[in-house]
Amino acid sequence: MPKSVENQNEPNTQSFKICTRLYLWPHLATPINPFSDFVLVPMKRSVRPLFSLLILIVFAATLSCRTAVRHSLSSIELEKKVLIQPPKPVFNATLLKYAAVDASEAQAKQEIEQLLEGNFASLGRYRTFASWRRFNHHDIRARTSVGLPVMLRSPQFYRYWLDFRRVLSDWSRNKRFHPDVMLDLVRLVRYPIDRHNGLVDSEQRRYSSCAVVGNSGILLKSNHGALIDSHEVVIRLNNARIQGFEGKVGSKTNISFVNSNILHLCARRDGCFCHPYGLNVPMIMYICQPLHFFDYTVCNISHKVPLLVTDPRFDVLCARIVKYYSLKRFVEETGKSFDQWGAVHDGAMFHYSSGMQAIMLALGICDKVSVFGFGKSDSAKHHYHTNQKAELRLHDYQAEYDFYRDLVERPQVIPFISDKFKIPPVVLYQ
Repeated sequence: MPKSVENQNEPNTQSFKICTRLYLWPHLATPINPFSDFVLVPMKRSVRPLFSLLILIVFAATLSCRTAVRHSLSSIELEKKVLIQPPKPVFNATLLKYAAVDASEAQAKQEIEQLLEGNFASLGRYRTFASWRRFNHHDIRARTSVGLPVMLRSPQFYRYWLDFRRVLSDWSRNKRFHPDVMLDLVRLVRYPIDRHNGLVDSEQRRYSSCAVVGNSGILLKSNHGALIDSHEVVIRLNNARIQGFEGKVGSKTNISFVNSNILHLCARRDGCFCHPYGLNVPMIMYICQPLHFFDYTVCNISHKVPLLVTDPRFDVLCARIVKYYSLKRFVEETGKSFDQWGAVHDGAMFHYSSGMQAIMLALGICDKVSVFGFGKSDSAKHHYHTNQKAELRLHDYQAEYDFYRDLVERPQVIPFISDKFKIPPVVLYQ
């Protein structure tokens, strides 16, 4: 019970003053009943916690809305990207069929069988190999039934021949079409080079940027040397000379890409010297003739850096792509049938150029590819470092230029490459 107070009718001045102060500053204390000195009035609930809770709810709702809007916009952008992607091209089935035919396959198989049997002299264009002085000599005291000196081969020749036979057999057995081979190029090319240099964990990583430097005379019309050297990797072709042309073609070389005819010439030198860019520059070679594996066998021993042969599956892919573009161009320009292409381009001898395969190699091992020195003009030499003016008939350079343009502008129309492989950005400098 509340305690009774005397003189209730008399105003309590002290209580009045306290209440007045409390109503003036309500947040400082609990208000007291002005009619009693001792009875407490229930505390008035503050609105600050409710207001804070309301702000928190509004903030959470706003954040949720913004997240939902962003997700919706991202979905819309993704849908737009999917919608604007160009449709997959529909290739001419007949064109693909003719491009897949290798007119030289039967002859190549026959030559390989003869070489694996050790029958070098039966092949007229290979007789020079059988007469290498470093491995053979003629005994003038002994004569054959027709009166010719007997040729004696050294034991060293047979040791090389056993290695040659093994390498050639493996290469011919793996020579087939495989569209996914582009996915293996980092493992086949970069990994052995890095392993030789003592680097590890790079098997699945591509070079950040590569410059493929061709040998066209159009290089002399510009000064791309510094731009070429700014790339992480510079790939040069067929031992083209760079001394005296540094401002035009650069001075840096990381990979030397050659055809096996180049190595055949090098193999005849002492020590099989074939290093115009330095002894520490690795060499990658594609095989023009099966017997050139003998050069590879001899020279590989003397090379201090990797001497790599392109995978035969990669060779087949390059051959099909170039033939596809050559056939396509032939039919569009002449109106003739596919069957008539071989008579014009000597189907059995037709081959892609070193430059085309070097660009294909760069697509597989580089995130960005820059192409220099590919193209021609009436006033430019065929090669910037020689006086050669004419082009080789076994190549269809114009068809290869069509291929390069598609690499830059519409890579999705290039046939035979697996959909799993994404062609990197390509810039063509002319």
